[in-house]
Amino acid sequence: MTDQQRRPRTLAGLAIGFGALTILSGGRTLLGTVDMGAVVPFVLWFNTFAGIAYVISGIGLWQGRPWAPSLAFAIFLATLLVFAAFGLHVLRGGAFEMRTVFAMALRTAVWGGIALAARRTAAGGSG
Repeated sequence: MTDQQRRPRTLAGLAIGFGALTILSGGRTLLGTVDMGAVVPFVLWFNTFAGIAYVISGIGLWQGRPWAPSLAFAIFLATLLVFAAFGLHVLRGGAFEMRTVFAMALRTAVWGGIALAARRTAAGGSG
């Protein structure tokens, strides 16, 4: 397998794995099987449903679908917007857990990286 074939598969695996873990974590929290402390409901709901989009994007990247890089970029932008809304929630004195700050920073960075790499791969770029 060449590097040109390996990159989309690696991105796809990352997206699908990240999505599956996100759905599992969010689902457990929504079902009340785990107490996550001061949950911010709109962040929890967004992340749980975004996990489904992560998996769909990963499948699209795996299959080389032309829409997959655009979906990855949309996920990145949506995550960035929710992170900003979360920041406003915090600035207004809303309850939150510090792990949410770290999780949203990680999600934003991961999807920014996936979107950038997917776009470069789709354009035939090497880096």
